[in-house]
Amino acid sequence: MSAGVGVELDDVWVRFGDFVAVREANVNIKGGEFFSFLGPSGCGKTTILRAISGFLEPSEGTVSIGGANMAGIGPNKRPTALIFQNLALFPLMTVWENISFSMEVKGAGKKERRHRADELLELIALADQGEKMVHELSGGQRQRVAIARALCAQPDVLLLDEPLSALDLKLRQHMRTELRAIQQQVGITFIYITHDQGEALTMSDNVAVMRDGVIEQVADGQAIYDDPATPFVASFVGENNVLSGKVTALSKNVATVDTNLGKLRARVATAVQGGLNTGDRAMLFVRPEAVGIVETGSRGGNKISATVVTEEFEGSNYHVFMETAAGEPLKMSLVNKGQSRASATGTKLTVTFDADRAVALPVGALASE
Repeated sequence: MSAGVGVELDDVWVRFGDFVAVREANVNIKGGEFFSFLGPSGCGKTTILRAISGFLEPSEGTVSIGGANMAGIGPNKRPTALIFQNLALFPLMTVWENISFSMEVKGAGKKERRHRADELLELIALADQGEKMVHELSGGQRQRVAIARALCAQPDVLLLDEPLSALDLKLRQHMRTELRAIQQQVGITFIYITHDQGEALTMSDNVAVMRDGVIEQVADGQAIYDDPATPFVASFVGENNVLSGKVTALSKNVATVDTNLGKLRARVATAVQGGLNTGDRAMLFVRPEAVGIVETGSRGGNKISATVVTEEFEGSNYHVFMETAAGEPLKMSLVNKGQSRASATGTKLTVTFDADRAVALPVGALASE
């Protein structure tokens, strides 16, 4: 198996007539990295994948793989393999024949093909399934066969276009763990397209979050979640309570924001430090799990009075939906510690969150999904 090589997008634009699908994309994906493009439908992430694979040429800019400019090089000549959403396995071939098809195209003999297929079946934990037909496999097994078939072509870069989207939730969660384990075993570069935040955060070394053809942030999953660069990233990745107001003070990268609920403090997101000033309008983002009930006698922290609207029990968590005195929604998620608790509708609570668990950003567009 080839070692993973790096992929670089340098000022890539993709236009279809007057429509701009990708705008000024600059990304450096390291060799052997599991890298995801994350965003809502129509944001341009699959267009970027097609530009990397060679199925379309950028309108401007360059795509480089292993340091080589891919301009004019078609998909069959690039060191990449692509797995589509529908997998496109051959129904009239056995599992091992599906896996080794790229070797058959190159003229390899049956013995050599079978040996390589058996190696890959071992890798994907389907060692005894080679003689089966594709329709005899489960959805997750077919997914692994598609991965093995792509790996058989010995690509330097494996491109995956939402390959888990057709699977049910539990199988999808199981497969993302397996997919990451396979990637770490083979050591090649994986570039993954998804609209599912859980997939991107769980599997990836780094994630590019996209909106309307623009890459809004590239970082590892923890930074994307805890230190979003824009309001869109903050609202698209996971859940966030959003409060708006005017910055009245700044001290050591902590902003005081005057909101409808009074003055609240939050750390300024790393990406905008130095770019948020006193007097600016700002948006304050706080995760539901960062909100807690004020303990008797506690001091410090941001405090908000709210009324319980409803509560949902999810097994591991209680989700409390509230309304503030200003009529704004507020959500709090509490870990189930094995003690029964319930907040009846209409219960008045005082909740709190620490400034370092909230993020302040300049006003910007929020995610709609």
